[in-house]
Amino acid sequence: MLPVQSALPELLAALESRSEAVLVAPPGAGKTTRVPPALLGAAWAAEGKIILLSPRRIAARAAAARMAAEVGERVGDTVGYRVRLDSRVSGRTRIEVVTEGVFTRLIQTDPELKGVAAILFDEFHERSIDGDLGLALAREAQGAFRPDLRLIVMSATLDASRIAALLADAPVVVSEGRMYPVALRYSPRDPRSPLEDEAASAVRAAMREEAGSALVFLPGAREIERTAERLRAALTDKSIDVRPLYGAMSPADQDAAIAPAPEGRRKVVLATSIAETSLTIEGVRIVIDAGLARRPVFEPGLGLSRLETVRASQAAITQRAGRAGRLEPGVCVRLWSEGETRALPAFDRPEILDADLASLALDLAAWGAPDPAALAWLDPPPKPAWAEALALLKRVGALDENGALTPHGSAIAALPLPPRLAHMVIAAAADGEAALAARIALVLTEQGLGGRGVDLRDRLQRFGQERGQRAEAARGLAKRIAERAGGRGESFDVERAGAVLAWAYPDRIAKARGGGFLMANGRAAAMDAAEPLSQAPYVVIADIAGSAGRAQTLLAAPITLAEIEARFGDGIETRASVTIDPATGAMRGRRIRALGRLTLSEAPLERLSGADLAEALLNAVRDDGLALLDWDEAAIQARARLRSYARLMARLGPIGAMRRCCKAPRTGLRPHLPAHRA
Repeated sequence: MLPVQSALPELLAALESRSEAVLVAPPGAGKTTRVPPALLGAAWAAEGKIILLSPRRIAARAAAARMAAEVGERVGDTVGYRVRLDSRVSGRTRIEVVTEGVFTRLIQTDPELKGVAAILFDEFHERSIDGDLGLALAREAQGAFRPDLRLIVMSATLDASRIAALLADAPVVVSEGRMYPVALRYSPRDPRSPLEDEAASAVRAAMREEAGSALVFLPGAREIERTAERLRAALTDKSIDVRPLYGAMSPADQDAAIAPAPEGRRKVVLATSIAETSLTIEGVRIVIDAGLARRPVFEPGLGLSRLETVRASQAAITQRAGRAGRLEPGVCVRLWSEGETRALPAFDRPEILDADLASLALDLAAWGAPDPAALAWLDPPPKPAWAEALALLKRVGALDENGALTPHGSAIAALPLPPRLAHMVIAAAADGEAALAARIALVLTEQGLGGRGVDLRDRLQRFGQERGQRAEAARGLAKRIAERAGGRGESFDVERAGAVLAWAYPDRIAKARGGGFLMANGRAAAMDAAEPLSQAPYVVIADIAGSAGRAQTLLAAPITLAEIEARFGDGIETRASVTIDPATGAMRGRRIRALGRLTLSEAPLERLSGADLAEALLNAVRDDGLALLDWDEAAIQARARLRSYARLMARLGPIGAMRRCCKAPRTGLRPHLPAHRA
């Protein structure tokens, strides 16, 4: 019997009198697969469905498969799932495991959630923005339409009191769980050595010394693939299989990674944080943890969320270590020193505090609650990021000046894409290029489709030729998106990729400059000189890594000057630029055509207007300082007195400064500073 089953009577009793509950259960307790079937028999559930929200697709599919197997049925009968690019449900389905993004679209379509008896928010401690939104919308629907709707928040590591308070002091049910002892070992890695070398070395040592299979936590797909290469080349025990596990893999490859090792064999699963929760990988009693994770961080200046490698939280490393003790005593090797653990943050930051909020703002506008303060949040959206999101939605025409959803905004909200990309597809449909735009959107939102090349055209061509369930499902979704946007036909020219991509990212149109590119938003981005695309005079940058000053282009497409002018002619500004030679005082003028901060062309100006001369003088003084001007002695002294007066103003205030600087005879105040009379 799984540990959570002893807590089920208390949970069911709580739900008889309340519509909300919080369940806290440690890893391996069985909450994901035992709670939903237990609720089906409750009188309040009747014939209603149980919706289980899962943060990740692989976990959703695995949970549905486990529950279906336990009742001896196929997935899609009593138990099914819905995730992006894949679903298995039928008219008989009573338990649906859905990803959080799918639930947002479900509740937007049917706010009353007809036929749904309960919604379970699994692994809520991950605090994804979609999870926070889903809970906020479900609470709103419960209050407005469905007071009988049960809401259960479940987690292994969670501040239960905060959640309970958000849910009107909901009862908290705790399952003590059962985990076998896990021995912790610390093996600090050499920071000068590549992570994949250190990880592979730790794996080889552990597999020599310990029995069982291993689960290795690494920050991303690139580190996983490099570590896999080293292990396959160096492992002498041919009974050990090396299995990568990350989100961009096909469902079949993911299933192979989490399946039990065949009799007489062991395996090493190299995973991202995707394996921290919800998944049980049979046979694992060794965990090797690099202590790192990739988190999206939104950078408003670039208008994109870049992935940042950060230290995992204490809650995360506890979850990871627990994977070694699910079925028997295990060992966890941590690739850092024991003292470093105390410096780790207690929990991961909620995604809503760091993410691009444009999709959230659009979802709330479509819900009819454009002000997030109208909903209940565990952590409300930060005001600066919210203002940036609204500004973006207004720029693409999704919101009017009053913040209300426009017809174009409704069309954007109807597509299962981020707002910029949905806007791109709809705009491209008017030019007969919806099919190309939809393919671009899928490549940008489904990691790994079409490979990892920098040139978007190459990825599109490879995506069109890829075989397998994931690629075929993605092409089918792209076709449906294009049709929903009003597109006709499926043929397209990949050479138009840059011109179409510019609909989404006009601020990232970039011009070649000094071995890299300068974008219209004023930011620079490098590109590997070996990339043929680095020779293009203009590109549109779709993805970028690294912070300001060290940004590297990950994905881009070429665009011509003619295409830029044709598409953004109204936004191209023509102005005069005048410079002064500090040595000779000569003034030189140029006529500049610019898109944002990107100069498209410039030519000499033979004649300068008075306004041009005045602007040139102001710019020169602004850039080179007041020393550029010819000051006489009286003016220099006046400047010195004004500086002194300004310092006194800052320290003493206006009255105090006046008294200090001025004589005060009986006839009144007489300014002591000549400049004051002016």
